[in-house]
Amino acid sequence: MRKPLEGVWNVVRFNWHFYGLAAGALLVLAAVAAGRPAWRPYCLLLMLLAGGPLLVSLLVSYYVYDRSALYKLSWLPAQLPAGAQLVNIHAGFDETSSLLQQRFAPVPLRVFDFYDPALHTEVSIRRARAAYPAFPGTQPATPAALPLPAASISYVFVLLAAHEIRSEEQRVVFFRELRRVLAPGGRVVVVEHLRDAANFWAYTIGFLHFYSRSTWLRAFGAAGLTLVQEKKITPFVSAFILAHDGAAT
Repeated sequence: MRKPLEGVWNVVRFNWHFYGLAAGALLVLAAVAAGRPAWRPYCLLLMLLAGGPLLVSLLVSYYVYDRSALYKLSWLPAQLPAGAQLVNIHAGFDETSSLLQQRFAPVPLRVFDFYDPALHTEVSIRRARAAYPAFPGTQPATPAALPLPAASISYVFVLLAAHEIRSEEQRVVFFRELRRVLAPGGRVVVVEHLRDAANFWAYTIGFLHFYSRSTWLRAFGAAGLTLVQEKKITPFVSAFILAHDGAAT
């Protein structure tokens, strides 16, 4: 079970350098406003321009990661067919494997981590990996080569991780690999924030770390995957349910 405020607290503690700098800047502006009455309107305006988006991003993060259905997994099927094989793939920070195992037990779950310190250099991921132990049995992998037989997996979950593959060509290679391991009738579940108006309102320029809906659809199509269903888990997070494109090579 996730703890109260766990999601927004993780955002803050894994990015404390950013929030520390922001808090320091706001304190300096507040001090200047208190000591220089003539500058006060300008300082207050700057505090509003800097602090307002920061507060909004934390409130949205609290809603998405602590209050929404995202980690409750209620948007997934209640149960899976007997004999189903599940795989969860993440990029160094795994908040979902234990939740998936709880929801679908006793269906076995395999977990792969494609974190590469040479490519994923964000300090927030290093802090997250240090704070959270790996799910038991997690195996390292690369996006281009999963150690799985062809047509063997019923469900592949890639939850808030695929955007860490920053090259479009490599994303297509990754999704082709998912198509290779997907069993007949199987599904790939991709969950992502999108580079759209809602996420711009929530995270301002931080939304550039995400990709647009059209970018994801182009990658899915190039990899031979068809969009079966698209769900808005929240206004800020989308789930893409994918299957084999029978016409693709």
